Amino acid sequence: MAEKHASSSLGVISRKSMFCLFFLVSALFILSWFLMLRSTGSAGVIDLSLLPHPKLNSVIDNGNSASWNRNDVEASIGNRARAIPVDNEGDGGEEKPQEKDDLGDVKCNSFDNNCNQVLKVFMYDLPSEFHFGLLDWKPQGDSVWPDLRAKVPAYPGGLNLQHSIEYWLTMDLLASEIPGIPRAGSAVRVQNSSEADVIFVPFFSSISYNRYSKVNPHQKKSKNKSLEEKLVKFVTSQKEWKRSGGRDHIILAHHPNSMLYARIKLWTAMFILADFGRYSPNIANVGKDVIAPYKHVIKSYANDSSNFDSRPTLLYFQGAIYRKDGGFARQELFYALKDEKDVHFQFGSVQKDGVSKASQGMHSSKFCLNIAGDTPSSNRLFDAIASHCVPVIISDDIELPYEDVLDYSQFCIFVRTSDAVREKFLINLVRSIKKDEWTRMWQRLKEVENFFEFQYPSKEGDAVQMIWQAVARKVPAIRLKVNKFRRFSRFGTLKDGMLRKIPSPSNFW
Repeated sequence: MAEKHASSSLGVISRKSMFCLFFLVSALFILSWFLMLRSTGSAGVIDLSLLPHPKLNSVIDNGNSASWNRNDVEASIGNRARAIPVDNEGDGGEEKPQEKDDLGDVKCNSFDNNCNQVLKVFMYDLPSEFHFGLLDWKPQGDSVWPDLRAKVPAYPGGLNLQHSIEYWLTMDLLASEIPGIPRAGSAVRVQNSSEADVIFVPFFSSISYNRYSKVNPHQKKSKNKSLEEKLVKFVTSQKEWKRSGGRDHIILAHHPNSMLYARIKLWTAMFILADFGRYSPNIANVGKDVIAPYKHVIKSYANDSSNFDSRPTLLYFQGAIYRKDGGFARQELFYALKDEKDVHFQFGSVQKDGVSKASQGMHSSKFCLNIAGDTPSSNRLFDAIASHCVPVIISDDIELPYEDVLDYSQFCIFVRTSDAVREKFLINLVRSIKKDEWTRMWQRLKEVENFFEFQYPSKEGDAVQMIWQAVARKVPAIRLKVNKFRRFSRFGTLKDGMLRKIPSPSNFW
């Protein structure tokens, strides 16, 4: 009996001990979490030696730019081990905020040392057959580039212009090396690739496709295909490509059908595109690549003094009506809207003065339809912006330029395709927008139109500068990918002269 009583007592003591131990461990666990959470409220500390390009952190991000204090950065250069607190709250000093406009975008002079830093771009000296030679320009002497001080090579007109982004960016980089050319400076060309943030591949892929994609009777392959093959061989053999696996390279393929062969071989690079409609998401996606605007082909509406009442057409569309893929809605909307009063919905093309007629029609319309066609995007959106005609976008898969810093809902109306094709839905929606709301959107269009304007020389805040800034916002992510790529390069390098093989995505198409 005594032994049984002793055993029972030990069991009670053991349970009490276990309970006390559990209580003590739980208390210590909760206390440790409390201390850790408190520590997250203190100033963030970043070792600048870990950041290859700390100045690039002052980029636009949704109108909120967490900028580096330049004085802190410069003071740290001589002592890279010094950690700089980036949270200045409570330090007794006030940092002057960047100037912002009412769109929420940071106004930033690229030459202002206290603002965004210039993007450094290394550009390959590709033979002229890849760029200006496609425009019938003939090289003079040993240079593969035209002398912009003497004559600027012209780009073909008509619909070719809408995909001319490669031309404008290349011209801007060349101009950055010529003193005396007045231009904005979001990007500059550097001659040492090790100093560059990105590597630029100057292939005019859109005009190459437009002019040379057909196979002539005496050819086994098109000139465009041959150029793409030569481009892949050249680029992948360069030390810059091998050093990063191509992750810091910029490839331009604005025409949806351009780079059909090369895109599969160069998929690790950053593409500058019109949309992702004809790309596998493993080849191109919004996280890796940049969407650039089309160049509008209609005339800009200079000195626009129109108003709601002076634009007689309520809703305007002129273009191809019967389209494949996602463009089925055009046909549905044509039959739904063709008999509505004050609605212009007709077939049209660039032939027979079509551009001039479209300019007149958009300039006299309140709303302009932008409906998905063979691809999610079209030049019609940017023609509407240049006309100050409020865009009505019916394209569920569209991606828009600079949307990480620009709120399109302030000057565009978005309608889901499933709603747009419902009976009377679209026309009732448009008629419900009254004069005051339309006027606010019209005014906003005039404020943002310069973001979509291509010109040479480039000017502050135009399309060329906005594209460079969009690239700059990708640089931190590029650095991360490149550094991860290099983890084992020291011990797993290929032999000299061997091309690094870039595997295609495992689930590509």
